[in-house]
Amino acid sequence: MDPEGSEPAPDTAPRPGAGSLRVLALAVQKGGTGKTTLAASLAVAAAEAGEQVTALDLDPQGSLAGWGALRKSDRGSDRESDAVAVDRIQPWEMGQLSEILGILAEQGTTLAVLDTAGSASGLAPALKDADFVLMPVRPSRLDIVAARPTLQALVGLGLRERLALVLNQCPPPPSPRTSAYAAQLRALGVLAEPGIIHRVDHQDALATGLGVTEYAPVSPAADEVRALWTWIDGKMRSASAR
Repeated sequence: MDPEGSEPAPDTAPRPGAGSLRVLALAVQKGGTGKTTLAASLAVAAAEAGEQVTALDLDPQGSLAGWGALRKSDRGSDRESDAVAVDRIQPWEMGQLSEILGILAEQGTTLAVLDTAGSASGLAPALKDADFVLMPVRPSRLDIVAARPTLQALVGLGLRERLALVLNQCPPPPSPRTSAYAAQLRALGVLAEPGIIHRVDHQDALATGLGVTEYAPVSPAADEVRALWTWIDGKMRSASAR
């Protein structure tokens, strides 16, 4: 799992229209890690913190786009739900992702949240514009091992200093297994904190087109997501200041 030994970052041209827009990508080449659920709730938490957010669904499964459709139909267009715009990027549009992000920047979006495909196909074009990459993994050996190809791809893209793994769908504490994996990832400098405990509020929120901070605003689930967004925000600001 040690991501050291990365090669120099490949040269990439700045995306057209790039300005105050920051790009957060959620990526892991394994299904069932709660990636889309976390992407949706982080997008909402960021919007509640003052960001102008667009969530882009890059996954052919279209789960985030489905969440966006629920959000639009169940809550009127003049409601607070407009704090997060949701759009879907088709596979044949991936080559224009940089241009799409540039357009969003020109339109005033300050944060784009990318829900990437759960496969290696198209990973590089999805992540080359990312300011930070979050990899959700469950606290299990299977998930940690399955994350290695994604981690290696990110290092190859020069993102070693702009990635983190978050332990997601964790069993309630105390959990020696979760603590052990957290200690390992923290020692490598790639642990996002806090971890996210497995709670039904997350699934219920997604099913109703909401983020968990909207669905259950006064709850441990909401507190964890807000804290995680604060951690990510701080990391992105530190990276941009270098």
